[in-house]
Amino acid sequence: MSKADFAEKLGPWSDEARASADRLIAEIDSGRIEVVRFVFADQHGILRGKAFVGPEAVKALGRGVALTTTLLAKDTSHRSVFPVFTTGGGFDMPQMQGAADVLLVADCTTWRVLPWAKNTAWVLCDLRFPDGGAVPFCTRSLARRILGELDAMDCALTAGLEVEFHVFRVTDPSLRLEHSGQPGKPPEVSLLTHGAQYLTELTYDSVEPIIELLRRDTQALGLPLRSMEVEFGPSQLEFTFAPTVGLATADNMVFFRAAVKEICRRNGLHATFMCWPRIPNAAASGWHLHQSLTGRDGRNLFVPADGESDLSTLGRHYLGGLLEHARGAAALAAPTINAYKRYRAYSLAPDRALWGRDNRAAMIRMIGGPGDPATRLENRIGEPAANPYLYLASQVVSGLDGIRQKREPGPAADVPYETPAPQLPRTLAEAVAALRADEALARGLGEGFVDYFCHIKEAEIRRFNAEVTEWEHREYFELF
Repeated sequence: MSKADFAEKLGPWSDEARASADRLIAEIDSGRIEVVRFVFADQHGILRGKAFVGPEAVKALGRGVALTTTLLAKDTSHRSVFPVFTTGGGFDMPQMQGAADVLLVADCTTWRVLPWAKNTAWVLCDLRFPDGGAVPFCTRSLARRILGELDAMDCALTAGLEVEFHVFRVTDPSLRLEHSGQPGKPPEVSLLTHGAQYLTELTYDSVEPIIELLRRDTQALGLPLRSMEVEFGPSQLEFTFAPTVGLATADNMVFFRAAVKEICRRNGLHATFMCWPRIPNAAASGWHLHQSLTGRDGRNLFVPADGESDLSTLGRHYLGGLLEHARGAAALAAPTINAYKRYRAYSLAPDRALWGRDNRAAMIRMIGGPGDPATRLENRIGEPAANPYLYLASQVVSGLDGIRQKREPGPAADVPYETPAPQLPRTLAEAVAALRADEALARGLGEGFVDYFCHIKEAEIRRFNAEVTEWEHREYFELF
């Protein structure tokens, strides 16, 4: 790479980025890495990108990787829902029309070797237009900007991941010609476990070879894995991760999801982070996000001082912001139609915006207290299919508004399903409407981005509403 390369023109690389790039180039030159996959998390948090061999990968580190802007126009069926061949491409932006190029610019601090793919590395990228301009729909860049607002307060977001998901055996991959489509027919699967045997040692041991496969490669990928558990539902697992600071938390979640799916696929398994799969006796999967603010000295700023009860004043105001904007932020924490079937009373999932002390029925579970350096807020609203960058961004925007407006969260709820509080959205359509109406989230995320995100979600909702479901057919076809 030379100093004239595109990536350098965007701004001088940090010493860490330069050193990381040098290590990657050395691995390529030695032949230990033969392929580099340049990837970015799209609007849904799904990794997309291109793979380059040896010397071409070195060039791409400096010049960027061109791909079509239509990738930013797609809903979850991979359909483009913006008129990309009209003036402005449906975005009122000349850079987005005509399926023009956008560039992947590698963040060399993120590269890592794939344990399951021989001599192959991943590197996460941000998006830039060919003229160097920022792409407003790059969710990783958006999260970086919003997390950067904490710098002015001399603090950072520290967050830990608690992720539930399902793993099945594939009995039929559904790859016959008639199974093609947008989306295609999903694979047919069978169970690994019967479910309801929550945390039983025998059930864990029965799936230990699969858990071990995931554990080994997850740790080899450099992710801060803490624990692996058998969850309540059939074929349901939970992995938890040690807290990390800033953007690394979202990067880790993106890598983890993609890794689990790729590892499972190579071993005749199907992993899904869909909230509630359509299988008998299934249990919904959640993504619980543990969070606190940490000072530059590493001190947890949520720990209450003398005279404060559950949380510091800063922590209480941050909590007040999470509750105030819970309805608007729901579409970012739970962005699928399927997710809203999870918000049910007496279900271990929240159904209203309130908090409780170590109470798993509350939307926000406060853990810790005076003298506990691990004091934190566990937001239980999320689904594991959420875009990690948008989930984190929604928390910081909401929390910062709470701090700036000195919002109080009110008293803790001892019986969350019986305590009056604003109800969480019951559908994705209701959540999208709440996001559009939330002025603080619009300011923080950018009105243009909120409109973009909601446009995609509304396209998915229209497709769903146009389908005749099995429930409708079963309910009405014979009766009427």
